[in-house]
Amino acid sequence: MRIGKQDQPFSSISTSTPETITVRGMDLCKDLIGKTDFTEYFWLLVTGTKPTALQRFFADAVLVAIAEHGLVPSVVAARMTYAAAPEAFQGAVSAGLLGCGTVVLGSAEVCGKFISELVDTATKQKLDFEEVALRGVQSLRKDKKAIPGFGHPLHSDGDPRGNLLLKLADEKKIAGSNIKMLYAVQKIIPDVIGRTLPINVNGAIPTVMLDAGFPLEALKGISLLARTASLIGHLQEETERPIGFIMAHEASSAISYDEQE
Repeated sequence: MRIGKQDQPFSSISTSTPETITVRGMDLCKDLIGKTDFTEYFWLLVTGTKPTALQRFFADAVLVAIAEHGLVPSVVAARMTYAAAPEAFQGAVSAGLLGCGTVVLGSAEVCGKFISELVDTATKQKLDFEEVALRGVQSLRKDKKAIPGFGHPLHSDGDPRGNLLLKLADEKKIAGSNIKMLYAVQKIIPDVIGRTLPINVNGAIPTVMLDAGFPLEALKGISLLARTASLIGHLQEETERPIGFIMAHEASSAISYDEQE
């Protein structure tokens, strides 16, 4: 079954010969190994061009911001999987990544698409950002959907990671239409739901990265790459100080059996 148009059988990412390995038009050994850091290399792989100094700065900042935040579901899934299958390190990492969805971690992609669509509407129709933001949030609430990029169960007074990323964007003067729209949404939220909501890190990450020039379609990759590093750290700790079965026991103890008819 053919999915989509597939009449260009080419890839411009990598090729190799017996003598050379070429990545995005550059010689891996002569031009990249030992001469570029991994963040630059990640940007090059995704976009086909090396990042500017500012783009690399914000990619680094975002990767550090989102990599680790304690025993969140993806980490719990990975550590419990590793406890049950210590021979499958890659399986435990995969279990953690499979838990990165629209509620936890993957919400940056959802927010990015939401904000990008609002910006596109405002730009094409030459409308006020707050007017478009209001319509967008009202549409979400009508469908009983959460407002992506806003609110946090722990950081109810403001996500320190998101606040810092936006502060850096302002200081480095990369803030553009996406960050502008994020603030427009924040401003009109009380008019729709009757209370304020803080911008969380999954609101800051996509808007900062989009304004820095990162492609919308690859936004989820930022979170997945960052969380992979964290999962590897947690699994290494699991080999030294195992808590996977402790978490499994606590989960079992916390849930009461409720027989239903």
